[in-house]
Amino acid sequence: MSDKLDEARKIINRVDSQMAELFEERMKAVQRVFEYKKEFGLPIVDPKREEAVIEKNSDLINDDVIREYYMEYIRNLMAVSRAYQYRMQNGLKVAYSGVEGAFAHIAAGRIFPESNRVSFRNFKSAYDSVVNGETDVAVLPIENSYAGEVGQNIDLIFSGGLFINGIYELEIHQNLLGVPGSTVDDIKKVVSHPQALSQCNDYIKLRGFEIEEANNTAIAAKTVAEAKDKSFGAIASVETAEIYGLKILEANINKSGENTTRFAVLSKVRAESPGLSNSVLMFTVKNEAGSLAKAISIIGKYGYNMTALRSRPLKKHSWQYYFYIEIDGTTDTENGQKMIDDLNKVCDKLKIAGTFEPHSEI
Repeated sequence: MSDKLDEARKIINRVDSQMAELFEERMKAVQRVFEYKKEFGLPIVDPKREEAVIEKNSDLINDDVIREYYMEYIRNLMAVSRAYQYRMQNGLKVAYSGVEGAFAHIAAGRIFPESNRVSFRNFKSAYDSVVNGETDVAVLPIENSYAGEVGQNIDLIFSGGLFINGIYELEIHQNLLGVPGSTVDDIKKVVSHPQALSQCNDYIKLRGFEIEEANNTAIAAKTVAEAKDKSFGAIASVETAEIYGLKILEANINKSGENTTRFAVLSKVRAESPGLSNSVLMFTVKNEAGSLAKAISIIGKYGYNMTALRSRPLKKHSWQYYFYIEIDGTTDTENGQKMIDDLNKVCDKLKIAGTFEPHSEI
């Protein structure tokens, strides 16, 4: 019996030694993966890739019972890999527009959890910080389900040199916040961004609150925190309440409609990743009859489904427009290249603005 135990332990020791070498080799490869993600502004978590690896590797195990434990082992190994990447991500500089606690600040933190978030006064300053190398990536809003597109940022993407390497959806939940010790019955006046006030209009009317407008919800929360007035409340996020030491008096008060903001991650280089399945095209068409119809027809001809089509005015040319289109699929295929070649025949300017995974919630 002792001989069998000794033999088993020798096997375990030998395998552990081999696994230690392979683990170090694997983690060095993980470091290279992180460096790629940092360059292209990609998030650390890639659920589709992880599930594909688990499914593929589980087929290597013949024993059904052991396979279950192996799959758990792979999941734990991936968690360790993510932790290692998060540690390296501490140096990643992510630009956003607004103050701490603003929804852009929250979005940047959810996409890049361990990053160094850098605040800028406006969208252009955040964008330019990536262009000049001050930061690595920018997280900017491009569309809101309530207020529509953020035209200024769409214009920056069209005219500038940065690429979209991800579009993420942040569902906005508004909450009534007050100073510690206050209750809903204490509140007489609320402050927030006009859009938030509008979304919570039914609740505000029901309670009979006076309203005051602020530049954004985070500033509103800061104003209430500094006022230290139990009768003064803010409408803002849970994260903002935590930052400014406020109490959530009532949650999810924006029941009058959905409020989701789409944020784009912008970096200097366009990513090519299997997880990024959709593309953004931006173009101007030649000043000829039917040019736009021809462009749209070309996209359909090659089997690409358009999920979004918008027009934006060209700043330097009155009554002329450029177009923003999102399509299912990428252009880095033979079929995609043929489509781009044909589009160039009817477009004055054509930009493959980036790729993204649709409906990525954060």
